[in-house]
Amino acid sequence: MDKLFSVDVGLMAWTVITFLLLVAVLTKYGWRPLMEALDAREARLKADAEAAQAAREGAEKAKADFDAKLAEAYAQGRELVAQAAKEAEAAAARIRAEARAQAQKSKEAALTELADEKRRLIGELRGEVAELSVMAAEKLLRRSVDPAVEKTVLDSFLAEMDKRKS
Repeated sequence: MDKLFSVDVGLMAWTVITFLLLVAVLTKYGWRPLMEALDAREARLKADAEAAQAAREGAEKAKADFDAKLAEAYAQGRELVAQAAKEAEAAAARIRAEARAQAQKSKEAALTELADEKRRLIGELRGEVAELSVMAAEKLLRRSVDPAVEKTVLDSFLAEMDKRKS
């Protein structure tokens, strides 16, 4: 049991050499590849995080662009509807104005036609009244009236009628 607790310099030297060789082998074949793998993993995670951030920013930008275009499309739609309503109102006003003008034109044409017809009928009536007056006067006087005298009397009678009417 004494040997167990005694210090042997040779054994200690071999233990230190073996330990250092083990550390060297582990460093070369274990520690460096492990550190390189961890560094590679860290770089990959960092690149993935940056790519995810870039994708998120791209998606946010695309969403903002989409929202802006959608708002613009809605605005254009409202503008088109407003413009169509204005055009429809203008067309309706134009049609109403044309209808009023056409109605006025028809009314004026009818009034003109009525006035012409009235003048024609008054002329016919005057002619008939004059004829009847001449016939009545002729019968009363029982004599034949000369056509030249008849025309003169008739013209003066019509002129007198026009003066009374005016």
